[in-house]
Amino acid sequence: MASGSYRNGAPKLSSKLDRPPSAVYSTPKPAAKSRQPPTPASGLRRSNSGSNAAKDDAGVPGRVRVAVRLRPRNAEEMEADADFADCVEVLPELKRLKLRKNNWDSETYEFDEVLTEFASQKRVYEVVAKPVVESVLEGYNGTVMAYGQTGTGKTFTLGRLGEEDTAARGIMVRAMEDILAGISHDADSVSVSYMQLYMETIQDLLVPANDNIAIVEDPKTGDVSVPGATIVEIRDQRSFVELLRLGEAHRFAANTKLNTESSRSHAILMVHVRRSSKGRNDRETFPTENGNASPLVTSFRPPIVRKSKLVVVDLAGSERIDKSGSEGHTLEEAKSINLSLSALGKCINALAENSAHVPFRDSKLTRLLRDSFGGTARTSLVVTIGPSPRHRGETASTIMFGQRAMKVENMVKLKEEFDYKSLSRRLEIELDKLIAENERQQKDFENDVEKIRAEAQNRLAEAEKKYMVALENEKAKYQKDYMESVKKLEEQFIANKQIISSDKIGAENHAMNMEKKCSEEGLAAITSDEINEIKQLLQNEILLRQSTEDEVNNLKSQLTHWKKLEAAGNAEIIKLRKMLENEANQKEKLEEEIAVLKSQLLQMSFEADETRRSLDRGGSGKVFTGLDSFVSQARYSQLRDSGNGQKASIAKLFEQVGLQKILSLLESEDADVRVHAVKVVANLAAEEANQDKIVEAGGLTSLMMLLRSSEDETIRRVAAGAIANLAMNETNQELIMIQGGISLLSMTAADAEDPQTLRMVAGAIANLCGNDKLQSRLRGEGGIRALLGMVRCGHPDVLAQVARGIANFAKCESRASTHGNKVGKSLLIDDGALPWIVKNANNEASPIRRHIELALCHLAQHEVNAKDMIGEGALWELVRISRDCSREDIRTLAHRTLTSSPTFQTELRRLRIEY
Repeated sequence: MASGSYRNGAPKLSSKLDRPPSAVYSTPKPAAKSRQPPTPASGLRRSNSGSNAAKDDAGVPGRVRVAVRLRPRNAEEMEADADFADCVEVLPELKRLKLRKNNWDSETYEFDEVLTEFASQKRVYEVVAKPVVESVLEGYNGTVMAYGQTGTGKTFTLGRLGEEDTAARGIMVRAMEDILAGISHDADSVSVSYMQLYMETIQDLLVPANDNIAIVEDPKTGDVSVPGATIVEIRDQRSFVELLRLGEAHRFAANTKLNTESSRSHAILMVHVRRSSKGRNDRETFPTENGNASPLVTSFRPPIVRKSKLVVVDLAGSERIDKSGSEGHTLEEAKSINLSLSALGKCINALAENSAHVPFRDSKLTRLLRDSFGGTARTSLVVTIGPSPRHRGETASTIMFGQRAMKVENMVKLKEEFDYKSLSRRLEIELDKLIAENERQQKDFENDVEKIRAEAQNRLAEAEKKYMVALENEKAKYQKDYMESVKKLEEQFIANKQIISSDKIGAENHAMNMEKKCSEEGLAAITSDEINEIKQLLQNEILLRQSTEDEVNNLKSQLTHWKKLEAAGNAEIIKLRKMLENEANQKEKLEEEIAVLKSQLLQMSFEADETRRSLDRGGSGKVFTGLDSFVSQARYSQLRDSGNGQKASIAKLFEQVGLQKILSLLESEDADVRVHAVKVVANLAAEEANQDKIVEAGGLTSLMMLLRSSEDETIRRVAAGAIANLAMNETNQELIMIQGGISLLSMTAADAEDPQTLRMVAGAIANLCGNDKLQSRLRGEGGIRALLGMVRCGHPDVLAQVARGIANFAKCESRASTHGNKVGKSLLIDDGALPWIVKNANNEASPIRRHIELALCHLAQHEVNAKDMIGEGALWELVRISRDCSREDIRTLAHRTLTSSPTFQTELRRLRIEY
């Protein structure tokens, strides 16, 4: 028996070992050949990092988990290798695999999981990808990757859609199901980007025109990203499956001896998960003027946001040139694939051997996977192999790649950050509520003041009236009493005077009698009774005089009391007048604040106008790209000017003033106010988050009415730009068509002379041309004729938008013809667009030329258009595009179109053009 060989620095172990399988995250040991005595493994690293509970900044160790999946024999192998046994024997219960050298000798390897040819797609997902998906939902980055020879089932394992049989769904579809089920659709978000690495060039599978995307590395954190790729937010599983189908349709594939549909590029699916959790509310107390503490302000802690990323990589298959039969361009593709896989293998070897230098920069594939191997992501690798003994060398190479990958350890980190933007929005909402509550209380206060003022005036008038009546009555009464008292006193005085006179006369008579009597009889004594009677009369006079004086004093005191009441009434009147003056001052302050807000609105509109003019002078070539650039510049300007106190921005104005108030200004009688308001709405429409709000609030209808009725060129230009931004949304496109938007835009295009207005109108129609459902209606309402009519301007930006619209229309027509939804000649040819397309196919401006080349290729894909295209000279342009176009995908599409069309081939032979 041949002696045992050593792999990975440890002796091989017998397949009969009774030792249990290794832990989930521990480093496995390669086993020895059969019938070799058991030898304990030594020198291998073992990780204790299975826990994902540690969340410190340093991270926790996490070894790369590797599973091997065996593909069953296909029909060709069953016929060609019928007399030969499989070169692979799997022992799933021991998580081991035997690779046969011959009928007597074999090598045994251990993996984290060993999956037989009968393993279901669900089983593969649960053991390979589900732990990674759960880690991604917890906030960790994760990677799932498939590696193996061409035709061993990598794409079947990862990217199978399973539309006919749900049990056949691959890892991509199942992972998205678990992610969508594990998030909150109200607070969390999921977005994806789908790319391919083809010939060392990163291309967007969702938008094929977006090619040669750059890789960006953060110098501080080392994170790798591709910001140029298209990112699509996912809300449901159906839209994700449609996105995968679209990406697979654009992926490069070829027919080789090993696989009829061999992938010629590495596919990378990036799923970005953003999850947030609510912060706690803390009460803070502040001292009042009297020194007592009272709760006044509630401060909010910002919610915690966990951002994680799941990367699913479907590597192109490694192959040998002599076995795959690759030649020509396919040979160049195979060389590029093998070079990138070789660079990946070098990085894995360096990491497994703890080398000081890891050559990540040797390939764009290794740069993209820098976080997956030796980085901070939790990584699972599934290596796919076949049973055929003819490919034993490739199978052994694949197995050794998996063995080396199992030695790589990553430092898994939880990525958390505070969501200050969410906190800012919450605080702004609270501020709006407080402002609204303050306005409501101010209004209630004003109403209460008005009620109190009216009630006080009524009470004051009533009190004055009662006071005057009572005063007149009392005055009349006292005058009457006074006159009666005076009259009584006079009568009493006269009566007393008469009594005194009569008494005096009687006394004189009596004295005379007494004197006479005395004289007659002498001195006689005066009786005491008469003296007493006189004294009594004097006493009565004194009492009557005192009572009269008391009555006069009482009248004086009452007069003094009424004067005091009059003074109190005057003081209350003065107090009410002061309250009215305070209310008037507060009203003036509120009017001043309203004036300040209006001036801020006009200032922000002016700044937006200036920024838009600068963008128009720069000529971005796309309407929606220009507006997005404006939003970026506005944000940058806000950050730059924050030190100078200029905190106002379009978004801040939108939050403070409110969308309804801004839209109401579109109907203002002041022309300047209308201009500023439509500019603010246009800039708000540049943000995708604001578009639904604008449409729900009736902003689309207001913009179209403004475009229809206004004669101001500035208003028409900005309104058309806002409609172009809203037309980027598919739902808004149908609303624009329902409300007669094409007819309105066509009339505007016919009347306008300003190139910038025409550019906005052409951009809006171009966006509508990209909707498959609106093709017939758009053409019937004159959309194509309007686009062709705008070429009279000759401005490059206008021509670029016209070319983009024609390219979008041609692409939708081509797709509809392929699906059998359209028959007959192209509507573009019927409307006379073909001569202009041929004329500008070699335009000096790159944006115009690129869109026209795409339109020609899509028109040429259907045989019914071939004769018209030959008659207009389009065939020569297609030949030129297939030879000289700078874009590889367009050049390939033109070549495929020419070779697949019998009419074109006949004409080329007639003209003796070698192709």
